[in-house]
Parts: sequence; C-alpha cells; structure tokens
Amino acid sequence: MNKKIIIICLILILVVFGLSFHHNDKKITNIVFHVTLADPNLYKNGIYTNYFTIKGGDYLFKFVPNGDSPKILTITIKGENYMFSENFKLIGTLHQFKESSTVEYFTWDYDGQKVFSIPNQQVINIEINPNGNELGPVSVDIIK
Repeated sequence: MNKKIIIICLILILVVFGLSFHHNDKKITNIVFHVTLADPNLYKNGIYTNYFTIKGGDYLFKFVPNGDSPKILTITIKGENYMFSENFKLIGTLHQFKESSTVEYFTWDYDGQKVFSIPNQQVINIEINPNGNELGPVSVDIIK
C-alpha cells in the first residue's frame, strides 16, 4: 500500500513538472518582439529603431537588465494613429540572506508603464533610446 502511495505521488509530481514546462513554452511563443542591446553598432544617432507588424491587443514589456544597463530607457512606439512613449527607470532591489548580514545581492528591473494596447493590426516603429548609455546591455521583449 505504501509503495502505491509513493508511486502515485511521484506520478503527480511528474505531471505538475511537465505542465509547468508546457506553460512556460506557451509564454515564450507569445513574444512578438525581442532585441538584446549590447553593441553600440545597433544604434543610429544613439537610438535603436525597428519596424514590425503587430496585431491589435494588449501587450507587456519585459526587460532583462543588470546594474550596467541604461539608467533611463526611453521607448517610443509609433503606428498609424497610435503613439506610446515611456521613460523606464532602472531600479535596483537589495536582497539579504536572513542567516547572514554580509551576503547580499541586487536584482534589477525597469519601473514604468509596462502594459499598452494596440487598437488594430498595423506596422509599428519602435525606438529605444538608452539616453547616452549605448554600452549598457539590456534585453527588451514585447509579449502578447
């Protein structure tokens, strides 16, 4: 009887683990735009520019910054009868382990309006301005 309970528990754990991978794969496929800005050659006159087609709907910015990323990242999206602009500010959050007051680390994220809505399918122009910090690496995703 104990072996059956252990086997059932293991099967349930494997199912939950498998579903979490399926759920994460689903999130990845909803990325409609991605760029990793880590090379000054990606900028023209200090601004990264790209065009792409986007469907109507609600979208979310996701960032992968670090402490060397631009302190202010200005993102502008322009489309047919549409405009969005935001100055995202880099915020560091200090974390300390409870067991030790000497072990600490920072996590980084951009603060600002991360959600926006596109009224209908259109070609948009995205401009990303690192405000002079073209060497600070950052990845920017737009997720549906």
